[in-house]
Amino acid sequence: MTDQKKTQNQPVSDIETPEESHEEQQPEQHEQHDRLKETTEKIWGGTKHVWSAATFKANQYKKLVQKKIDQSALHKKIHVAHADLGKLIDDLREAGEKDILNLLEVKEILKRIDELKAEAATIEAEVEQIRAEEPSQVQPHEETQEQDKSN
Repeated sequence: MTDQKKTQNQPVSDIETPEESHEEQQPEQHEQHDRLKETTEKIWGGTKHVWSAATFKANQYKKLVQKKIDQSALHKKIHVAHADLGKLIDDLREAGEKDILNLLEVKEILKRIDELKAEAATIEAEVEQIRAEEPSQVQPHEETQEQDKSN
């Protein structure tokens, strides 16, 4: 018998059609696709988490550096005001002034020093607050679930 006759004589259930083999492969491919998708989502979620943490730390560092620069500038102004006050007091003492601390010029410099010190204290508090900041603790998997709910 030829191959055709053998095929014709075989019961239909024994013959594997392309459709049947395709149907058997489809669940396996679908399963592989799901695993690949899940793995990709985990990798992407981890990447987003690391990226978020890195950008948070970079922004935090940038803020700290700017505050430290501002603080340094204020301390320079305070030192200049102290020098001005010292020079003024010395000049007034040499001129024979009495009751130097009650003079308007001295009071103005002392007031300016107090304002600068208060501003420096505010900046120091802001620096401590920035250092204490923590990145948001939302897990990457929770983020994707929240995004799915919003869509």
